[in-house]
Amino acid sequence: MPEAEIGWIAAIVIGGLAGWFAEMFMKSGTGILMNIILGIVGAALANWLLSLFGVALGGWIGYLIAGFIGACIIIFLWRAIRGRTA
Repeated sequence: MPEAEIGWIAAIVIGGLAGWFAEMFMKSGTGILMNIILGIVGAALANWLLSLFGVALGGWIGYLIAGFIGACIIIFLWRAIRGRTA
């Protein structure tokens, strides 16, 4: 059975939730638009990183987990870069 992919509206909603969870966990203080972007881009990043290890997360829960992990990675990297240049 092929795995169903989520639509773009669901990606925005789930990405927003993932970004919001990451914002609360990392205490970054970003806004709603940045949460959505962090969640969506973070999910793509985390899915790519996990695929290197042969791990595939699918569906809504998998996308939420990947978005959270990826958003935390992006926030961490942003702080590391910004901290060095400031």
